[in-house]
Amino acid sequence: PPGKPTLYGSVTRRGLGSDGVPDIVASEGFAVGEVTKKSILISCPHENVSTKFLAPYTSFSRIHQKSITCLDISSGGGLGVSTSTDGTMKIWQAANGEIRVRTSGLDVFVLSVTFLKAMTLVRLSTPLAWSQWATSAWEIRCFLCQYEHSVCYPAGVLDTAIVDRGRNVLSCSRDGTARLWDCGKSACLGVIADCSSPVNGIAVGTADNSLNLGTPETPPSEREVGTEGKILLLAREDKKLQGVGLQSRQPVFLFIGSDAFNCCTFLSSTYLLAGTQDGNIYQLDVRNTNAPIQVIHRSGAPVLSLLPYRDGFIASQGDGTCFIVQQDLDYVLDLTEADCDPVYKVASWEKEIYTCCRDGIVRRYQLSDL
Repeated sequence: PPGKPTLYGSVTRRGLGSDGVPDIVASEGFAVGEVTKKSILISCPHENVSTKFLAPYTSFSRIHQKSITCLDISSGGGLGVSTSTDGTMKIWQAANGEIRVRTSGLDVFVLSVTFLKAMTLVRLSTPLAWSQWATSAWEIRCFLCQYEHSVCYPAGVLDTAIVDRGRNVLSCSRDGTARLWDCGKSACLGVIADCSSPVNGIAVGTADNSLNLGTPETPPSEREVGTEGKILLLAREDKKLQGVGLQSRQPVFLFIGSDAFNCCTFLSSTYLLAGTQDGNIYQLDVRNTNAPIQVIHRSGAPVLSLLPYRDGFIASQGDGTCFIVQQDLDYVLDLTEADCDPVYKVASWEKEIYTCCRDGIVRRYQLSDL
């Protein structure tokens, strides 16, 4: 607990049971709960805290040769897509890591990659642009690129988000802007926000009915689809988390955190999460952002990704920490084996979770038995 001395302990395996489950004991002050072949529940009764450590069900080490910067899982759960500092983007079978489609020669650092839900498309954001790639069983082809973000100092595109089914896409950049794009016309529909600081991450969600999103100064374009009633979150480098009405382009709230915001996401139309460079995860109510509902701090490492999961969320950090918080669990679930390498991104499908890491390994976890 904050302000108290750190408690240290150890666990020791004394042997292996006939069922293949290890016999594990903990040092004084700690207790071992349920043990399976893939998980260990450890508690500290004196402090009333518990953590279940979960090992990967499968690890894929041959998809890429170097650090994996981002990944996503298709809506049906059958395919994964990932990009790496080795200059490749690959689509692979989620069950076994078998590569189905590959492309090479990406001489840029890809910051995000996403399956579009309504189409067999992959969306990339790179330091200078975002693009869409059409995929088939034998090839992958770039058919749409957007370069309208300013290229000063240079203005890298840091994140993207999909509006509804994907006719419109949002992007944010180091130039401090967030823009709305029309995929069909390959055109920018407007600047949603122009901040005085780089925007590191964005998220779009349906706003609570009680929230005043403002009124557009001019009628929206007929090419603008699905923006009504939506709010855009901006995770800014200047320690600010901003909410903007997507259709109105009007500010809704501005929250100041402890450090640069790296990522953000919606838990519901009311609640949101945002993670900072100094390891804080803020939970806010969009109806009143004067003070956070709670601040979660597991370590001082940067929070790199946040993902809603069931009735909770998954977070990954720069020190290899990746954990799940759920309301129906009386313990935190730690996803292990990344050690001290940053876990850049997390993706999920039903009861399976995938992580990508600087060590170049995609790890697949199964929560069906928990």
